[in-house]
Amino acid sequence: MKLSSVVKIDPKGRVTIPLFIRESMDISEGRYMVLIADVDKKEMILTPITTKNEELYEIRVELQDKPGALADLTKAFLDMKLDILISKCSTIKRGEIGECTMIVEPGNKEIKPEDIEKKISELPVIYMVSVKPVEKNF
Repeated sequence: MKLSSVVKIDPKGRVTIPLFIRESMDISEGRYMVLIADVDKKEMILTPITTKNEELYEIRVELQDKPGALADLTKAFLDMKLDILISKCSTIKRGEIGECTMIVEPGNKEIKPEDIEKKISELPVIYMVSVKPVEKNF
């Protein structure tokens, strides 16, 4: 089910999520949300998450568009104990290249973005990988 509403930005840049949407998505005061903005598409996605972890990473990959490529990537996430909170994958050119953007929570507090980037870039199905901490505003 999709819900929609037109909202207005207040002078401080805030948006009030209408009550009927908050109730239907179990969003209450203190709930953590991830905001992903695609500047090129002029699009934002606001997703509720349950974690209070201080470290979240955004991982962006370009990979081969072939059967098993995404499985190889998610297997690497499993090996590194990365919990995928949000993912969006799409084909750029069928049979050649795809892209994924994922927000992950590390289960191993010792793992750093450069470790994740190195491990993923070693996969033969990966063309490009970028790992960066998600900015926190709380």
